[in-house]
Amino acid sequence: MRKHSTDMETQNTQAVDGQDPSPPPPAAENQVSEPSGENAPGLEELLQQAERKAEENRDAWLRAKAEVENTRRRAQDDISKATKFAVERFAGELLPVKDSLEAALAVEAPSVESLKSGTELTLKQLAAAFEKSGLREIHPLNEKFNPNFHQAISAVESDQESNTVVSVLQKGYLLADRVLRPALVVVAKAKT
Repeated sequence: MRKHSTDMETQNTQAVDGQDPSPPPPAAENQVSEPSGENAPGLEELLQQAERKAEENRDAWLRAKAEVENTRRRAQDDISKATKFAVERFAGELLPVKDSLEAALAVEAPSVESLKSGTELTLKQLAAAFEKSGLREIHPLNEKFNPNFHQAISAVESDQESNTVVSVLQKGYLLADRVLRPALVVVAKAKT
């Protein structure tokens, strides 16, 4: 009887403490919940959608990669053509000059006067071709010496200011703003 009363006291104490005197339910560790029939198609459908999206992204990536490669190849072709035909316009401008020179040589008995006038006209054609192509002369007579555009061959004593170009031995040329050939010059130096 004593044991029975002790069990009852334990139950009463547990009830007072707010604990349920009934034994705990069996552990749910080993129980695996199986997906219900409604959830399974949803997961498979999501997986298929993700696979389709991945394939679309892969396809878009391959197309973009091919487009970049095509653009690179076209750019290389353009550069190659630009290099190959860069002189085309200038060469076209020089053809009339060559034609004029050949015509002058074809004359049987040219007079000095006709040769001189023909040469002057040919020189004008050549100057026009240079101008159309952006080729400009550097003729710095009486200008201050500039080592960026002039090459001094010698220095002579002169009444002009020191480092002034007193003679141009050979004209220089600029292509756009780049020196193609510096002018060969003689510069003044102070008298001693």
